[in-house]
Amino acid sequence: MDFTKIDKNMKVETKIEREGLTFYDIDEEPFKIHGVFREGDRYVRMPRELADGVNDSIKWLNGHTSGGRIRFVTDSPYIAMKLQVSGTSKFSFFSLTGLIGCDVYSGKQYYGTIIPPLDTENEYENVINIQEPAEREYTINMPIYSCVHKVYIGIKEGSTLKPAGDYKLKTPIVFYGSSIVQGGCASRPGNTYPSIISRELDADFISFGLAGSAKGEEEIARHIASLDMCAFCYDYDYNANNLEHYKETHEKFFKIIRAAHPDIPIIMTTRPKKHLSDGELARIDVMLETYNNAKANGDKNVYYIKGTDLLDDSIAESALIENCHPNDCGFASIAKVYSSKLKEVLK
Repeated sequence: MDFTKIDKNMKVETKIEREGLTFYDIDEEPFKIHGVFREGDRYVRMPRELADGVNDSIKWLNGHTSGGRIRFVTDSPYIAMKLQVSGTSKFSFFSLTGLIGCDVYSGKQYYGTIIPPLDTENEYENVINIQEPAEREYTINMPIYSCVHKVYIGIKEGSTLKPAGDYKLKTPIVFYGSSIVQGGCASRPGNTYPSIISRELDADFISFGLAGSAKGEEEIARHIASLDMCAFCYDYDYNANNLEHYKETHEKFFKIIRAAHPDIPIIMTTRPKKHLSDGELARIDVMLETYNNAKANGDKNVYYIKGTDLLDDSIAESALIENCHPNDCGFASIAKVYSSKLKEVLK
């Protein structure tokens, strides 16, 4: 007899001391996983064969679980997690809780962060206590910049454990773009702008944020076009090698998505930054050319947001980490602008 089927504590070794702590594998019911899926020994955002065939950086980044979410219902007085991870980069300007941590929400309410130790290499575990425990639907956001191989959720023995309901917007919004779309440099995964938008709209989403590697490749566009989605948002301005490359790929990418999805809203934008050089301003012109050509061809569901409008004037000077990547303040501003537009176009 396999005793791990009877006593989940026998399956997962832990140093966490909590009364009645029982671990469960998220690959089993009743957990629902969004934004990523298991293929082989890890969770990925697109089929590994596709990612591996584009280039080595996308092969690696495909395993980063940005946008991945675990959803379930429990009344446990605590939530513990044990993760097996790899491929974690560490940066002086990027919080470890953003790179490799997880955070816990119920609706729009933040309940805590599963904080990794500073010396985390391939595995870590931690726990948060739930103030005023009651039966709630929880969403756990997975790490932004790390490959995740296994995840176990721990709750108190005897607690409710049930499946979460559907999002109000069940068909996902799909995001594509640079490290900013992936979530650099949010302090924790729930503060990336796709995550904030998801909570604001109660919407499922998929994030194809590919740090330094979103270059408008046709293979990626065709994969995204094959997905079911209610809206598509893209910004790979920072990753386009030069203006010529941006011109060659931007409208092609749009047309591939539009051909497969003739009716969904498509929103395009550029780098979130207030003060632009002439070269950076020229990239806005590339975006506007794609937009204007679409409108001239009768497209009635295409929209743009200039990156200069994504950061509110009141916080613009404090919204970026190194004059490029947003901090939490910057992501909140981006999400506010995007959410307003998405509410308008998804009516």
